[in-house]
Amino acid sequence: MTNFRKLLGMGVFGALVAATTLASTSSFAAPRYDGLWSVSIVTEKGDCDRGYRYPIRISNGQLVNAGDSAFTITGKVGDTGAITVTVSAGGKSATGIGRLAGNEGGGMWTGGACSGSWTAERRSS
Repeated sequence: MTNFRKLLGMGVFGALVAATTLASTSSFAAPRYDGLWSVSIVTEKGDCDRGYRYPIRISNGQLVNAGDSAFTITGKVGDTGAITVTVSAGGKSATGIGRLAGNEGGGMWTGGACSGSWTAERRSS
């Protein structure tokens, strides 16, 4: 259960990621937001673990897991920096939405009975 709580925290980013869509654009932010990002997740509602930090890689506007934790992350960054993400592991998932601007960003996430906020900062290109 602890791993799933970590997953929910990641929902940022993930988490990260409910019933919203990218800004109305058909193109993605390649390579404007590409690089390694450090994402901090904070649980504000529910009994999930309080907070985590995870590495995420953005490549051609697509989000992927950049660490060694066993979870799957899918998502996109639009030209405006609008971001949507889904994090899943063990048959459960969390979703997040938000925005990147320059070398930082933030947003909200939900997963199961938990929800909260996330912040991100770029570590390298």
